[in-house]
Amino acid sequence: MYQFKILDDLVNLSHELGRESRELAILGEGNLSADVGDGTFWVKASGSNMASITPDGFSRVRFDVVLGLTAKENPTEKEIVDGLREALFDREMKQPSIETFLHAVGLKDTGAKFIAHTHPTSVLSILCSKSGAEPFLGQIFPEPIPICGTVPGVVPYVDPGFALAKAFRDSIRNYQDKHGISPKTLFMINHGLVALGGTAQEALNITLIADKWARILLGTMINNGPQYLTEQQVNRFVERLDEKLRQEQL
Repeated sequence: MYQFKILDDLVNLSHELGRESRELAILGEGNLSADVGDGTFWVKASGSNMASITPDGFSRVRFDVVLGLTAKENPTEKEIVDGLREALFDREMKQPSIETFLHAVGLKDTGAKFIAHTHPTSVLSILCSKSGAEPFLGQIFPEPIPICGTVPGVVPYVDPGFALAKAFRDSIRNYQDKHGISPKTLFMINHGLVALGGTAQEALNITLIADKWARILLGTMINNGPQYLTEQQVNRFVERLDEKLRQEQL
């Protein structure tokens, strides 16, 4: 059945992102989600390990219940916990991640089908610095442009969970108002990375390229700083037909 094909894709994506050598997420870090298309979505259960997760490490939840909770002004912690239980498609499933609210907002507000939230060591080395996300706001080499988007979104640091979901929504809507499209990549100050993809493979591609991007930025910082591409150079790359064909194949 379709919903279980999506779950298989999520499990495989989680294993790829959780590979220890990649330094994208360790222990219980990070979370993933995917829209089933019937008013529900799969999301990683609280505390599951991305590298070793099995299908029962994901919970299927209802959009209407989760988004209804985000409409509340200041719910209590008990209301949030009880609400997440209420949102379960099957009450036998595990407690969903506290970031379920973020995933519900991201899937609905951007139209993404898969969301991968990780804590790459390379990306956090920059986001936890006094520079914050500023180094990512210009392009320094071509590859991130079509994969991660011409300009990434930025989310300020907010306490993870319910409050973060609201800040996440604000950042997405501000981005849409400014650029006329939804972001593919969001950098969360002092927190991590969010990749929004139409497929599990796209979410993986965004994450891997963002990691490479951060590693190169870190290298430039010890060699007189990054040299950014001009707006004209960035736009030229976006318009190239051969690049569009390559991205379709990816």
